[in-house]
Amino acid sequence: MVPRLAGEIAIDWDGRRVRIEHASIEGPADGPLVVFLHEGLGCVAMWRDFPRELCMAAGARGLVFSRPGYGGSSGPTEAHRDVDYLHRQAHEVLPRVLDALGVHERAWVFGHSDGGTIALLFAARLVQRTAGVVVLAPHIFVEDVTVRGVRRALDGYGAAQRERLARYHAQPDAVFHAWTGIWLDPRFRDWNIEREIGAIRAPVLAIQGVDDEYATLEQVRGIARRVPSAQLLELEHCGHAPQRDQPRRVIDAVSRFLEAHR
Repeated sequence: MVPRLAGEIAIDWDGRRVRIEHASIEGPADGPLVVFLHEGLGCVAMWRDFPRELCMAAGARGLVFSRPGYGGSSGPTEAHRDVDYLHRQAHEVLPRVLDALGVHERAWVFGHSDGGTIALLFAARLVQRTAGVVVLAPHIFVEDVTVRGVRRALDGYGAAQRERLARYHAQPDAVFHAWTGIWLDPRFRDWNIEREIGAIRAPVLAIQGVDDEYATLEQVRGIARRVPSAQLLELEHCGHAPQRDQPRRVIDAVSRFLEAHR
């Protein structure tokens, strides 16, 4: 099961009018609003039922959307290889999506992988719009293990992988090559947001699998060094997608975290 598509909105971005697919998850009117931000190959549908299960457990409302060019959303992916693409998603796209949906309350931003980085960058700059941050396997700097993992994915990309992505994305090749192109671009090797995230004032929960195939635990430990109030959860026997590998532990931890900071 996937979140029920509520429809589409339109935003102005990158010099064009872009359609954004989104889904809403109902919950208590006084419950926190959790905005889910997908990973580098993700979209609304690829979250499957996780956002609904989390919102039900936490007594929260949810909002899920696909970034421009992902899933059923129109517009450009990061195929143009801007090394600041995560900043642009956090500082330009996400606020415009929230504005278009009439979201004026402070939201909890919940991101996985690239989405986790976007959540951190949003919280660091848009302090007044952020109630809290939950990140799963975020990136705050580039590691060799990440580059090697992306290279393996590129080398193995073929008809089967394209067919799988085509189930979820209108532009499967553009999505895949945008992701690999950015992370393998030599200009991106010096990308680092450690200093920026020190501006975060909202509560932060950072979760990562010990067996993450795309990063080391220095990613979440680096968050703790820059945001001393951040709470960490390092999951044994868990890879790069804790919401798929250990969904119950993630849901329980996030539910407790939201309750403690409501």
